[in-house]
Amino acid sequence: MAAARTGKHLHAPPNGVNTEVRATAKWLGTAPRKAQLVVDEIRGRGVAEARTILAFMPRAAARDVEAVLKSAVANAEANHGLAGDDLYVSAAYVGHGPTLKRWRARARGRVGRIKKRTCHITIKVAPVQGAAVAPPMKAVEPAAAPRRARRPKAEAAPAVAVVETPAVEEAAVEEKPAEEKAARPRRKHAEPAAEAAPGAEETPKPARAREAAPKAGDDPAEKPKRATRKKTESSEGEKES
Repeated sequence: MAAARTGKHLHAPPNGVNTEVRATAKWLGTAPRKAQLVVDEIRGRGVAEARTILAFMPRAAARDVEAVLKSAVANAEANHGLAGDDLYVSAAYVGHGPTLKRWRARARGRVGRIKKRTCHITIKVAPVQGAAVAPPMKAVEPAAAPRRARRPKAEAAPAVAVVETPAVEEAAVEEKPAEEKAARPRRKHAEPAAEAAPGAEETPKPARAREAAPKAGDDPAEKPKRATRKKTESSEGEKES
């Protein structure tokens, strides 16, 4: 027995404009019989009223139907420029989907069949009588990216006038004599040692401190004699044994 409908049912505008927007959800894991009971409650009602009914309905299938209704309203607003508050549910139906066969082990080696049914839910929305229907929206082409402003070219630097200096006459340059150049000591090389005067005897260099003072203990006579180890009776007894 079909559930009794209450409330005001809306109709499409009489001006002959057939603007229906559809949304479909397929292969939902809900039995078609259970989803059909929910869909019958919102057919012919306004979108705002249908959303309120689905929000307070205790059936689990109401969540799936609410998602399909939300998708249909979004399609109408985005693709056809319609207002969501001016729409009503013009059609709503449920179709049978494929059934998944499963089984459960029972007593005495028997098998209990399990049928997991699926369904397809379709909801159509249309504008209410007297509501303004906007023309379909055209696809908006993406705006071209603005071009970068070119940097102004750097102005060329003004040409600098080259003033040629008069050549210096060779006579005006005072060159230093060659004798003065030779007398300069060279920094990189060491100065030559002064030549010894003829007939002068070379003074012997003082011996180093280490060579002059011999180390203590170098004389073999002063070395202490090595202490000889006395043989004890215990050591001699060990050797004899």
